[in-house]
Amino acid sequence: MALYHIEKRTKKNGDTRYRCMVRVKKNGQIIHQESKTFSKKSQAKAYGKKRVNELEDTDYLKKVQHRKHFPQQGTVASLIQRYIDELYPVKPWGRSKQYSLDLLLNSDLAKKDIYSLKASDIIDHCQLRQKGGTGPATVSQDISYLRSVLSLAKPSWNIEVTAACIDEATPFLRKHGLIAHSKARSRRPNEKELYDIRAALEKRQLKPQSTIPLVDIFEFSIFSCMRVGEVCRILWEDIDYIKKTVVIRDRKDPRHKAGNDQTVALLGPAWDIVIKQAKTDCRIFPHNSNSVSAAFQRCRNKLNIHDLRYHDLRREGASRLFELGYKIEEVASVTGHRDLSTLWKIYTAIDTDSLHRRYEELKNKK
Repeated sequence: MALYHIEKRTKKNGDTRYRCMVRVKKNGQIIHQESKTFSKKSQAKAYGKKRVNELEDTDYLKKVQHRKHFPQQGTVASLIQRYIDELYPVKPWGRSKQYSLDLLLNSDLAKKDIYSLKASDIIDHCQLRQKGGTGPATVSQDISYLRSVLSLAKPSWNIEVTAACIDEATPFLRKHGLIAHSKARSRRPNEKELYDIRAALEKRQLKPQSTIPLVDIFEFSIFSCMRVGEVCRILWEDIDYIKKTVVIRDRKDPRHKAGNDQTVALLGPAWDIVIKQAKTDCRIFPHNSNSVSAAFQRCRNKLNIHDLRYHDLRREGASRLFELGYKIEEVASVTGHRDLSTLWKIYTAIDTDSLHRRYEELKNKK
């Protein structure tokens, strides 16, 4: 039960002050107390009534007591850090998520008290990110990770906070374009771009200090539809020479990356590229995927090719399979997509020339 009383005090200079004492008792014991001094009795009385009403709320009292006994857990930063320390060792996540969490850790939002976090704090953070040149899709991703942290606090750590402030802020954020879903890419390199990049990579790998078969990895990425991280991770022991397949360990998946092993067919040139590699390591391509991506980016920039990412090679490979007449289920078995609608929306950027060729083929069959 929460109660308050007001004490009148006179200072040495003759000024009068009113001290409001608030206490919460349970089973005859004081479990919480606080006080605040005012210059007017009406202010002290209003404060007392307000605090009694708040402290009668069991959840609110738990927050107050938790903050008192665990002050180190009182900021957004401390909650994010605990999330990282406890969850990452159990279920590691990728670089993009860690980058977002690190950014949140160093933001002004991280200094906020978790028990007084408001929708306006979330909005302020998103506006600052926008002013810094960050796109709405990236900001949306940051807020999504913050939501995960806040949603886990109560069930996992018994910390009385929720993601309600994000829910409250979301309509405003969407209406003003501060957050948005990422736009589906449909960029495919044309034949000239592929030829020029391949030539530039070949020239680069001929340098004495170069040890990476850049051209082979570049072409294998297209024909296998693998991500560059997957390419540089596949093992010789996972090759099936009879079925011409390879197992991709822990393949990326929105829900279950760990243990998500997939056996995929190495079609045509993909198989030819694999079997010609020297067995100098347990990995088929024993190289740092970041170095491969960096080499691609340098060649692309030198050639003044715009808006082309290494990941677009995966789309190029999938689109070629569609153009060859493979069914969506067959393409999904190569790309690893569980959601066929995602594969259809994003990876079916079919070249119009191939449509004309396909028309002629079908017409000639009649």
